[in-house]
This record gives sequence, C-alpha cells and structure tokens, in this order.
Amino acid sequence: MVWEEKEEQILLKTTPDFSFTQNLSYLSRSTNECLFYINDNKVRKAITVDTYSILVEVKEHDQHTLLIEFLGNTRPERKEVREQVVAYIFDWFDLKTEINLFYRIAEKDPLLNQAIVQFKGLRIMGIPDLFEAMAWGILGQQINLTYAYTLKRRLVEKFGRSITFEGEQYWRFPTARDIAKLTVEDLAELKMTVKKCEYLIDVANQIDQGLLTKEMLIETNDVKEAEKILTKIRGIGPWTANYVLMRCLRFSSAFPIDDVGLHNAIKHVTSSGQKPTKDAIQQLALPWIGWEAYATFYLWRFLY
Repeated sequence: MVWEEKEEQILLKTTPDFSFTQNLSYLSRSTNECLFYINDNKVRKAITVDTYSILVEVKEHDQHTLLIEFLGNTRPERKEVREQVVAYIFDWFDLKTEINLFYRIAEKDPLLNQAIVQFKGLRIMGIPDLFEAMAWGILGQQINLTYAYTLKRRLVEKFGRSITFEGEQYWRFPTARDIAKLTVEDLAELKMTVKKCEYLIDVANQIDQGLLTKEMLIETNDVKEAEKILTKIRGIGPWTANYVLMRCLRFSSAFPIDDVGLHNAIKHVTSSGQKPTKDAIQQLALPWIGWEAYATFYLWRFLY
C-alpha cells in the first residue's frame, strides 16, 4: 500500500491492471444504493474508524493514482486514523490482489476470455466490515437483487447513522451492536421474513460478543475451514458463507456455486437454452482453481 499526503488530500497508488472506471461502473449498478453516492466520476462514502465519522470522496487523480479527499471537516487529525481510512479504501477497491495471475488463466478459458476483455481492470469491490457483509448476504437470500437493495435501504435508514454534507445524507451501515440489542418486532416494519430478522440479530450478537471476527476467519487460511465456521451459524448456508468469503475476507477460491446469477451468466455466455447443472459448473470451473471468486465476479458483470 503506497500512499502520500499532499496538503490535506491523500494520493493512493494503484497498479496498471486496475481501472477506476470499471469499478465505478460496477458500483453504479443500482439506482437504490444507499451507502455511497456517485457523481461526475467520483464516489463519496461515509465510513467509521474507531470513534471517528468520516466522509471521503474518491476520484481518479491520474491513470495509476486515486485521490482521496475528506469532506465536511471530517479529516482526522491523527495520522494513524488517516492511515486506517486509506487501508479501508485499499481493501474496498481490492488493490492488494495481483489480478494478472487470474488474467493468465482467464484468457485461455472460453467462459472468461470475453469477460476480461470487456471488464479489464475490474476488481472484487469489497465489503470490508464483516457484519455488513453478512447482513447483506442474509438480506439477499432467495430474493431478487432489486428487493435486496430495498431491504438494505430500509435497514440502513432506520438503524444506521449519517453525515450531512451539502444537503445530502451519507449513511453508514448499522453496527453489530446496533442490531444485537433489537428484537424481531423492532425489525418488523422493514418487511423482512421473521427468519431473516432472527438470523440478522443472531449474527449481530455473535460479532458483538467477539464470538465471530474477521481475524478468526482469515487465520484459518483455508476457504473450506472458514466456510465451516460460517455455516455453523444459524441462517448461514454455503451461498451466504462463500459470498462473505469473497467480498469481505478476500478468499480468491470462495465459490458460491449455487448462485442463480452465476447460473444465468453461464447460460448467457454459452448461449444455452437452459441453466447449467451443478455438476456441469464444477467441470467448467476446473481451470479456475484458486480464482473461483474472480471468475464468478467477472461472469456476474454480464448481468449486473
């Protein structure tokens, strides 16, 4: 992670295989997004670091540099806090991954070769906070993406906090502690199923009590072991677990093989009249070993 401060702004170096435009395009896929605001090739997002509520604007400074600006007098005075902000953005934009290793595999793969041409420079845009990632996975279970965004907005605007700047509200996702203290009845007006409400509160309690942490999952250094830990939690099946392992924990071999969007994307790329079976996907994915998460993410882009 290479960065420097220039007056009150921060310059964060990227690599030649990163495209801010491609990632901003991905972030723009829903008009009902409530956790960041995109305008004029810039993205604004409220984040929390320690006790600080911070509003940042991220844009492209040049081809290999992102410019980070603090808005609304939210620039932290302590350098170590600013460094944590940079680390959050570095993780959010998946800047650590040496994606050329994936491209070498994908360029020889009939399912992926067009995807890496069309979406070159795309990264797996992350969800750095574990509770937010797990909550988003729970909200999205067995519903379409449009309604999942609606549920997220209801949850965020009811239980989250916001920063107001230039007449706009910039929301932060509720913390695990915010949700852990609630009851199913408190969540009823969000119009989620009772089961989802229970799952959300259960996960919030585990994270709030320190029974589940990012560090615990990362330290397994094994995608199957991390998946086992997650699927022991009520309401977390293999799809949700692998989604979280992709978007939050950065396991490149996480593979939500049962994902409907993945099935539709493969159907689209192969121009097939029907969705592939699980066995067929397992065969198609043999060349992707170690990069299943990126293969999935790139295939999703054909649809979203």
